[in-house]
Amino acid sequence: MTTPQSSPRLDLSALDWQPFSHPAFQNSRLPNFQTFSSMIITVASLKGGQAKTTSAVHIAALMQADAKTLLVDGDPNHSALNWHQRKGFPFEVCDERQAVKFSRDFTHIVFDTQARPSREDLEILGGGCDQLIVPLTPDALSLDTLFAFTDSLQQLGAMQFKVLLTIVPPRPATDGIFVRQTLEKAGLPVFKTDIRRYKAFQKAALSGVLVKDVADDYAAAAWSDYAAVVGEIFGKSEKGTAK
Repeated sequence: MTTPQSSPRLDLSALDWQPFSHPAFQNSRLPNFQTFSSMIITVASLKGGQAKTTSAVHIAALMQADAKTLLVDGDPNHSALNWHQRKGFPFEVCDERQAVKFSRDFTHIVFDTQARPSREDLEILGGGCDQLIVPLTPDALSLDTLFAFTDSLQQLGAMQFKVLLTIVPPRPATDGIFVRQTLEKAGLPVFKTDIRRYKAFQKAALSGVLVKDVADDYAAAAWSDYAAVVGEIFGKSEKGTAK
């Protein structure tokens, strides 16, 4: 288990990590990562296989570019901690039982929750954060599960929870478009950006690194999707729906 250590704000130039210097980002309006206030983000999925931990990890990584960020692993499988322990992320990760002790040392906190929370759990999670993010893959079973929790989610308020479409297949497949239209018709808030389906994410998890650090032709594009999502969280990005 990894225990966070007190450390100064990361020197991104020393790490050779400049999140938006890649040519793929040059034509995109991306967030100013020096203007964010303190934020608590919770990532919760209503069933397995929704890219919940992948989303929590990469959102935390991008928030770290602004200020010290703690990723709290509340999943019994400890997927985020296991991923982190392979090689180590440029931000801290702790078990949820350590969160109270260490959270005071961080500006931003991202919670990776257990999958399939109850209705009561959803309401508690949403009440304890600035934004509850619900990853959703564009398939019928995932959509049915989400609608079963619609009442609980809507009680949280549109500004407090938002659906993030993940593992969206490339065109000409229209799965993502159909599910997005269905959610919008139902009045559910959805991120403008899709997280596209890339093998680079699987490579990153297996290697214990962020997707930007894997040897894959689509690594930069995969990273840019989450960069746009974080921009939306803080209202700094104008990137539209993917692609």
